[in-house]
Amino acid sequence: MRVVIVGAGEVGSTIAESLAQSHDVVVIDIDSDRVESLTYSLDVLPIEGDGSDIDTLEEAGVADADMVIASTDDDETNIVACGAANVVSDAFTIARVKSPKYLTAWQRARGAFGVDFMVCSDLLTAEAIVGLAGLPTAQDVDMFADGLVQMTEFEIPAESPVADQTVAEADRFDSLTFAAIIRDDEVVIPRGDTRIEAGDEVVAIGSPESIRAFSSEIAPEERGPEDVVIVGGGEIGYQTARLLEERGFSPRLVEQDEDRARWLAEKLPSTTVLNSDATDQDLLDRENVGMADVIVAALENDQQNLLATLLAKRKGTDRAITVVNTGDFTELFEAVGVDVAVSPRKATAEEITRFTRARRAENVAIIEGDRAEVLELEVDADSVLVDRSIRDVAADIPEGVVIGAITRGDEHITPRGDTIVREGDHVVVFVDTEVLDEVTEKL
Repeated sequence: MRVVIVGAGEVGSTIAESLAQSHDVVVIDIDSDRVESLTYSLDVLPIEGDGSDIDTLEEAGVADADMVIASTDDDETNIVACGAANVVSDAFTIARVKSPKYLTAWQRARGAFGVDFMVCSDLLTAEAIVGLAGLPTAQDVDMFADGLVQMTEFEIPAESPVADQTVAEADRFDSLTFAAIIRDDEVVIPRGDTRIEAGDEVVAIGSPESIRAFSSEIAPEERGPEDVVIVGGGEIGYQTARLLEERGFSPRLVEQDEDRARWLAEKLPSTTVLNSDATDQDLLDRENVGMADVIVAALENDQQNLLATLLAKRKGTDRAITVVNTGDFTELFEAVGVDVAVSPRKATAEEITRFTRARRAENVAIIEGDRAEVLELEVDADSVLVDRSIRDVAADIPEGVVIGAITRGDEHITPRGDTIVREGDHVVVFVDTEVLDEVTEKL
């Protein structure tokens, strides 16, 4: 597949790196330094120029492209780039936007603006935050099979009752499968006698109810959140509050700008909007922010997010989720006390990469920076699974594969050794990247 990527920033470069191994990738950027950097770092064809200019797109060979991905930091540039590409080629076009207003317009008429698929960074980030906020110790959450199956990555705290138990001892749920354990840099496929250690990241696949129950087992002293404080009323903060309201929460939201605070108060009927500075210690004391179950820092500035988070944690807030606009800060923030750092650019890059791969699967989640994937596949007549038990199939699929869940219509089936897979079933499978091509061909 020939892919033209417009924008060589963090999002574009991440997508290019992911696709370059198996596709012909051309990257366009207006910044000569970025173009030069790509020349030495990735096996792609870099072109300096304006990706919304039809002449530049033609120079990149867009007429022969299968896909055009517009991923600059500017919404309008991305939309125009897709529209221009649509004029001179039949390529599938993907546009990254930050503002949900473009997504709303596009959703009313799919294909509008010449865009075949649109990804909204701010909405994606808010959805990730809300998913993480409800599950203590969760590091990543993805849904499959129309919401019947959930994949969640949990970090096991040192004081957790699950730490030092074997998988067999921890497996007390009817509809849950332990798909993998990430230990340091190693992916461990768990067996019954595999011991779960503090600091492990456990990938669990199951029904949303069993995932919540397992979350409670990991940290029984931590109940589901009731009091959520959001710092920053920009688009991510607003969308996070709106989604929390849809789930029955009544969050508090701190916004420094008076006009914006008034607008938020009008739009969010179940949210208490505080017009103040979230780094003001008097405010934190006066509003008992230290008593909050979760603080979400969603300011535009990374340093302010970190400061607000650490102040709230110092006051006693249980869990901190912070938006990090500079991807390189993610691990640093988590090292100094942030529980989960969410990068909008990383989330967007993963969503676009996931979509390009999902053309061979129903849905995809990328684990630990491309180390493994969780795929949702519909079983057809040619699949090695069809009309066979999981136990019989085991010899025909490589190591590094775990069938985590099966859905048949609206029914969730937990795969066990004697489970028979039928044509038309949807299977949710954890796959080590090293055997990905072999597995997708067989399943």
